[in-house]
Amino acid sequence: MDVAIVIPALDEELSLPGVLADVPAEFAARVVVVDNGSRDRTAQVARGAGAEVVREPRRGYGAACLAGLAHLAARPPDVVAFLDADHSNDPRELPALLAPLAAGADLAIGSRVLGRREEGSLTSLQVFGNALAAGLMRVAFGARVTDLGPFRAIRWPALQRLGMRDRDYGWTVEMQARAFREGLSVAEVPVRTWRRRVGSSKVSGTLRGAFGAGTKILFTIARVRLGG
Repeated sequence: MDVAIVIPALDEELSLPGVLADVPAEFAARVVVVDNGSRDRTAQVARGAGAEVVREPRRGYGAACLAGLAHLAARPPDVVAFLDADHSNDPRELPALLAPLAAGADLAIGSRVLGRREEGSLTSLQVFGNALAAGLMRVAFGARVTDLGPFRAIRWPALQRLGMRDRDYGWTVEMQARAFREGLSVAEVPVRTWRRRVGSSKVSGTLRGAFGAGTKILFTIARVRLGG
């Protein structure tokens, strides 16, 4: 499989070197770091490590992911994998994440619930939000899901079929909800270790961010269920 990696990044110059160094050699040829309006040396660090850098000044996790995908569209890969830039997920687990796709699945999610988590790697609000979203998707789509983990991989044709459009907090849940609605094959892979992030979170680290993310997740599930 031709695998490309998209890493949205906002002020991650401290963590990014470790992330890029841990990408397995067989996947290092197509690593795209999307600088989402950083005020530090995120872009320079990424280029220095050999990654392609795409600038997306409009803030939002989904906006950064969409910019990375637009960059890849000129030469689409077979599979796109998404990594966080804060080193919370381990890029060395990519082969395990990709295994279900090699076996025929369309989308693979690295589940923090099924795997192991370092103490403090997820806030209580994140744990609650994941459980609530999982329950709602079971009701809305009849799908069994444990996590909205950002460590994930998807086949390019499947991704095109989904028509992703969310530009901020709702990106991960939109992908899963649309995949379930379209009847795609979705697999969950336990992550061996989910680590405490390097630096502070832009979303879950603030009450406003956590509330905004939770509200958007609920809204997105409802919108997709209703055909939006």
